Amino acid sequence: MKAKKCKVCKNEFTPIYTTAQSTCSLSCAIEQTAQKKTQAWKERKKILKDELTTVQDLMKVAQQVFNKYIRLRDEGNLCISCGKKPKKPNAGHMYSAGGHFNVRFDERNVHLQCEYCNSFLSGNLLPYRENLLAKLGYEEFERLSIDAMKIRKFTREELKEIIEKYKQKIKDFKN
Repeated sequence: MKAKKCKVCKNEFTPIYTTAQSTCSLSCAIEQTAQKKTQAWKERKKILKDELTTVQDLMKVAQQVFNKYIRLRDEGNLCISCGKKPKKPNAGHMYSAGGHFNVRFDERNVHLQCEYCNSFLSGNLLPYRENLLAKLGYEEFERLSIDAMKIRKFTREELKEIIEKYKQKIKDFKN
C-alpha cells in the first residue's frame, strides 16, 4: 500500500487496515473523533444560541452596533446640543429610542452628543432640535418628525439585517 499522511499528527504512515484509514495509530484515531465531536458541538451550539436569542436581545445588540457606527461617523464633530468637544461621546437620539421605534435606527435622528447632554440633561433637546433643524433643513426635519410618530415593531429578521448592515458600515468606515 501507498504511504499516507496522518490527519492528526501529520506523520507519514502506511495504512494497515484499508485505504480509507486516515490516522496512523489508535491514539490519533481517538483524537480525530474528539475533534469531530467538538466541531459538531460548536455547530449545534451556534444553532441553539441563535434559536434562543430573543427579539429584545437582538434589539440590544442592534442598538449597540448602530450607536458605535454613529460615534464613528461623527467622530471629531462637536456635541449637537452644546457645541463642545465631547470627552465621552454618545449617540444621542432626537426622538428617544424607547418611545419612537420607527426612527430608533434612523441616521437622521441620531447624532454625536456629549455624555453630559445625553445622560444628565436628558438629551438637552431644545438646542438639539435647533441644531438638527439647521443641519437637516426644514423639510427633512418635518419628514423625520412625521416618521417618528409612526408605530413600528421590529422582527428578528429585520434586527439581524440591521446588525449586519451596521457591522458592515463600521468595517467599511474603518477601511
